[in-house]
Amino acid sequence: MEPRAQTLRFQAIANWIVRALGRTPLVNRALGRWLVTVYVVGRKSGRRYTVPVAYTQHGDSLLIGTPFAWGRNLRSGEPVEIRLKGRRRRADVQVLTDESSVVEHYSLMARDNRNFANFNKIGFDADGNPDPSDLHLAWASGARAIVLTPL
Repeated sequence: MEPRAQTLRFQAIANWIVRALGRTPLVNRALGRWLVTVYVVGRKSGRRYTVPVAYTQHGDSLLIGTPFAWGRNLRSGEPVEIRLKGRRRRADVQVLTDESSVVEHYSLMARDNRNFANFNKIGFDADGNPDPSDLHLAWASGARAIVLTPL
């Protein structure tokens, strides 16, 4: 099944701009309230990916989610580099792929960030709760939840 998440028409350009702004003093602190940059190395190709992604603060950790291929390069227990609020550091990684964990974490992220919900085609009921069937469909189409704990 194809990922339900949508990409912008000019996603590559948008990511390039965000990455450049993320390296700019002062601007990176403002962007860091909503975005974290994850530095990922391809497991097979060795290619380096620099991915700006929305996050939700959850205790001392950051929650991110993706159905896209770059997320499959992350492994639980294998730290990655991130840039958060202008500061580059390492973070522990926990990748969640089982349905209950993905649905639970996607629900938290959708409630906290309506742009995340829209991007992942997650609707809300009359009480403002994420639609369980949309959460299930996100998981069924390959979504994974990732917990980053900055070191």
